[in-house]
Amino acid sequence: MTGLTGGIGSGKSTIAHELERRGYKVYDTDSEAKRLIVTSPDVKRAIIALFGEEAYAGDNYNRTFVAQQVFADPDKLQQLNRIVHPAVEADLKQSGADIVESAILYESGLNRLCDKVVAVVAPETIRLQRAMQRDHADETAIRARMASQLTDEALRMRADVVLQNDGTQSISDIVDSLLKQIEI
Repeated sequence: MTGLTGGIGSGKSTIAHELERRGYKVYDTDSEAKRLIVTSPDVKRAIIALFGEEAYAGDNYNRTFVAQQVFADPDKLQQLNRIVHPAVEADLKQSGADIVESAILYESGLNRLCDKVVAVVAPETIRLQRAMQRDHADETAIRARMASQLTDEALRMRADVVLQNDGTQSISDIVDSLLKQIEI
């Protein structure tokens, strides 16, 4: 399995979509984690045990409430991650995916399951602009999210392949280049 990572606004999801379009099976950890939080009885039970019944309104996950709790208490975020990350890892192992897309591939430990890791990087100004436009968020909010992720330099040092996505090449050309460098 190949890991695909990069910070907010790097374009990793766009590259993942192009790989999917070309027939590769991509496991998007962010969307799958959201799915498991709602559909897995074990995950739901553990989250309720951690945050109380208010974490769910019926079958709906109360993301706003949980976010307030974890931002107020970093230990709660670690506890939430200890619930969600193993569930995502178990689900990923059963998925048959060729590629795992994750902004927090290293932080979650999922890089252990990867034969190769590809990091998508882009200049901070471009990443900031892309994320602000996509998420309709202000610069302060995006910079806060950037600060919580590994830097491009840290990703460059750890990854097997680094893809520069600064807008000078099409996504199709970037993916062509990737596929020439590694076998997925």
